[in-house]
Amino acid sequence: MLSRIAESLFWIGRYVERADDTARMLDVHFQSLSEDPWASEDRALRALLAVMDHPVPDDDTLVTRVRVLRTLAHDQGNPSSIAGAVVAARENARRAREILSSELWECLNTTRHQVSGPLRLARPHDFFAWARERAAVVTGIVDASTSRDETWSFMVLGRSIERADMTARLVQTQAELGEAGPGWHTLLRSTGAYETFLRTFRGLASDDRAAEFLLLDRLFPRSVVHALDQAEECLRALDPAADRRGVADDARRELARIRADLEYTPLGDTIESLPGS
Repeated sequence: MLSRIAESLFWIGRYVERADDTARMLDVHFQSLSEDPWASEDRALRALLAVMDHPVPDDDTLVTRVRVLRTLAHDQGNPSSIAGAVVAARENARRAREILSSELWECLNTTRHQVSGPLRLARPHDFFAWARERAAVVTGIVDASTSRDETWSFMVLGRSIERADMTARLVQTQAELGEAGPGWHTLLRSTGAYETFLRTFRGLASDDRAAEFLLLDRLFPRSVVHALDQAEECLRALDPAADRRGVADDARRELARIRADLEYTPLGDTIESLPGS
């Protein structure tokens, strides 16, 4: 496979996952602000910008919902926003058009046109729900109709790397901000993990358990360890002969090292080291 095609497939996976994760985070944060009249909107929105690695004003300028929506939802020139990620995914699909299925191309193309239409004027919750649904459609098409060859491996590799990155950002930001952050309850809902977390720990919730679940749970697909496992499997599939001579691939070695550090370091030490990592 040509390197430019492989790169485009990798970034399709990343951008679609980024749109999905960003929509989840924005939706949960905005709902939390609406339900809690005593919450500091400025502080919560600053934390949200920090999660997404966007500049946060150092002065006393208030961070408003309008500003956050413009930056993280509707800015098509910003690949970290929902609309920007959708545009970038479609552009990468155009570059790899010759090996994508017509169904996947039409889905990404339609999503790109919709994000520039009346959806820009939709209520935030409706826009976020649309973004999550379209990402689910893309993921479903990839998983249900793509042969488990290099095409699938590169797209799922990108998806897994992005998923691990976004979940790690959430945990790191909460560890840094403590009580000033959005809270572990909000983080679990942002990743769709809340109900699964309660079932896993039988309702015995705590901050440490929430962090452990998002970082280390092998069965939850949005945990960091599960995403890293999936990424490593994709790299192994791309070079099946590598296992015969040991791991010579730097990318796979780095993923394995990060995963091993997470799994074998005591949870308290991992959480303490997150702000400096």
